[in-house]
Amino acid sequence: MATGITFRNTFGPGSQAVALLSASDRSVFYRCSFEGYQDTLCVFSQRQFYRECDVYGTIDFIFGNAAAVFQNCNIFVRRPRAGESNVITAQGRSDPNQNTGIVVQSSAIRAAPEFVPVERAVRSYLGRPWMQYSRTIFVRSYIDSIIDPAGWLPFNGNFALSTLYYAEFGNTGPGSRLSGRVRWPGYHLIARASAIKEFSVGRFIAGRTWIPSTGVPFSSGF
Repeated sequence: MATGITFRNTFGPGSQAVALLSASDRSVFYRCSFEGYQDTLCVFSQRQFYRECDVYGTIDFIFGNAAAVFQNCNIFVRRPRAGESNVITAQGRSDPNQNTGIVVQSSAIRAAPEFVPVERAVRSYLGRPWMQYSRTIFVRSYIDSIIDPAGWLPFNGNFALSTLYYAEFGNTGPGSRLSGRVRWPGYHLIARASAIKEFSVGRFIAGRTWIPSTGVPFSSGF
């Protein structure tokens, strides 16, 4: 467990520069900050819970194949190099039987201060499929206007577009409008919270069995 720690990679934009890699089961990060550009936070494996944390980056800056839930967090998109787009998540589920994915719940996706002057000239996306069965869900979060109307970006042509699972439910903000979203076979517009209850803290990472012992607040459902 980590509380109130800043994990910062000062390399700057240009190539992969991880600020933190977590591969421990039942890891909890509370009121921490993860600061970098490309590949800031590697949620490598196992069950992970992030509460009231800040994550800064540009390309694939939350990536890996853990079962990771971000609850009440701030996700800040930074200014990339000229000609590049921003992508928040690159989830790496490679087997359909893996109980892994990235869940962003009751959080906010915003522009970092240095990105504000150029945000209209740069395209930013919620995620792209790093692996064949990539799985990412945004639930009841605020999405600012920085996110492109398509929402999601292909990784390489048609790769994984029919086998991934991407979903959005109950989000707000100008970037949450769904009319321009991708029409991939693996992308889902969710109408009821019950349809994605398997991705709640209580079910997806069995949070009720281990998070209470940390003293960190959490919501077990949606």
